[in-house]
Amino acid sequence: MTDTILLAEDDLRLAQLVHDYLTVNGFTVIIESNGLNVAERIRRSMPALLILDVGLPGKNGLDICKDIRSHFNGPILMLTARDSDADQVLGLEYGADDYVIKPADPRVLLARIKALLRRKQTQQPASQPNLIFNNFVIKCGQRIAELDGKALTLSSHEFDLLLLMASQADEVLSREYLFTKVYRREYDGLDRSVDVRISQLRKKLNGNQDRPEKIKTIWGRGYLFASDAW
Repeated sequence: MTDTILLAEDDLRLAQLVHDYLTVNGFTVIIESNGLNVAERIRRSMPALLILDVGLPGKNGLDICKDIRSHFNGPILMLTARDSDADQVLGLEYGADDYVIKPADPRVLLARIKALLRRKQTQQPASQPNLIFNNFVIKCGQRIAELDGKALTLSSHEFDLLLLMASQADEVLSREYLFTKVYRREYDGLDRSVDVRISQLRKKLNGNQDRPEKIKTIWGRGYLFASDAW
């Protein structure tokens, strides 16, 4: 049984190229060119993964990502313009798992797709015990983080990053190390995904944005999860 991928892309030439390449590599690919139809397409086809272009007609990819993230738990891979850092950051903030810069090389897409699906399939309940920091608890087996007894709404990558840092509390972890562990690929020195995830985690952990004490920035070295900040 092959995985189904929904490709939301209005550039028909690119869409067909990606469709043909992924089909040859064992996927079933459904193409949707209008942003207004994406949510319904997801409901009907229940894809394993969504490739979502930012610049869709009818409804742009960022708004789609924001609206569907609460009920679509599959990976979302955003396609963004080369010079649009804002779209890349917003995509991650709205719940995208990864992004690829257009024009998209089908080989790069395939590698990212396989990594995202492999990561989802291998997410087994963690064997390590719960991590407890006074009023903050990470339930590893359930993949839940609770603050003052209330579960936080975290994306899969946010949870992975939080668990990684909390498991090595009070240690300075470099951006490269965090990126490699969470995304399972080599860090290119430019990707801002880790920084965006850290910013989102600080907000959700009620950290002061001017003085983020729970997750500290150690300038020139990386980030540190402070065990004594709870």
